[in-house]
Amino acid sequence: MTQRSSELFPGRGLIVSCQALPHEPLRGGDTMAKMARAAVEAGAVGIRTNGVFDILAIKQEVSVPVIGLIKREIAGLEIFITPTMNEVNAIVLAGADIVALDVTNREGRLEAVKPMIALAHKMGAAVMADISTLEEGVAAERLGVDLIGTTLSGYTSYSRQSDEPDFELLQQLSEAVKIPVVAEGRIWTPEEAARALDCGAANVVVGSAITRPQLITARYIKAMSRT
Repeated sequence: MTQRSSELFPGRGLIVSCQALPHEPLRGGDTMAKMARAAVEAGAVGIRTNGVFDILAIKQEVSVPVIGLIKREIAGLEIFITPTMNEVNAIVLAGADIVALDVTNREGRLEAVKPMIALAHKMGAAVMADISTLEEGVAAERLGVDLIGTTLSGYTSYSRQSDEPDFELLQQLSEAVKIPVVAEGRIWTPEEAARALDCGAANVVVGSAITRPQLITARYIKAMSRT
């Protein structure tokens, strides 16, 4: 049996995304594990991370629930967040408590994720649906996921395009579904995180603004160049 999301994360808590892509300077070693430990020491209630290596390392460092995913590019496909059953299996075996899946309405994905959700649940993990629209969130709830993240809003061609968090989607989802909605995507300030809670988010995921110093530095440089 899977844990319900209300049992996984205390309500209104911060989940920190600790991820470094292959081309980024913090990739490898114990960097992400240390990031996760620092986040938890500061009060984070969960961690989101990418790849078997970092899932394993982070699970050894922290006791809070870990959302695991595997980003894998497949030629000719747009889906890259946990695209197949193989990734689901690897994520759960690495120790993740929750499997994050792309549950967008692309490439027959809403049908393809059904056995993936079933597999994660059978192996004892919960499922987080990364979606980009209200319709996808409603569909994800019907498919039996445990929580819904606004992660992919702005990253599909048909979703709302904005440099800011999609507060409108968050509000709509929170009113439309019964399972917890997690705010994720382009949240750069504490004020935006607090606003996400006011819009109905059960929890908030923040990644780049905390754990990707190259992007944080770039924002400072961009702002300073205007003066």
